Amino acid sequence: QLQLVESGGGLVQPGGSLRLSCAASDFTLGYYAIGWFRQAPGKDREGVGCISSSGDSIPYVASVKGRFTISRDNAKDTIYLQMISLKPEDTGVYFCAADAYHSHCSGQYDFWGQGTQVTVST
Repeated sequence: QLQLVESGGGLVQPGGSLRLSCAASDFTLGYYAIGWFRQAPGKDREGVGCISSSGDSIPYVASVKGRFTISRDNAKDTIYLQMISLKPEDTGVYFCAADAYHSHCSGQYDFWGQGTQVTVST
């Protein structure tokens, strides 16, 4: 069973930056597309973006374009979500998810992490 683990969340002031990481224990993520999602308090989960196994990334939501970047280091078997110019509305639990059947971003995800909290506040 693939288990994803997110890390790197925390409290940051508006305008600050964070880099989240997504990794798996005893499993190679290099073949799979990985998505990032977030869920704000009281709101539905929304997709942030996706990265294919070859490193092509696409944003899912317009509000993060130009501020969030998804990348991957297949040598370290880790996927990153670099977030800059953070806003209070970026607050939420951030999840990564793996598509176990596609190397490209198909929009289907089969395994999810537990999430890491990001709080943007003064």
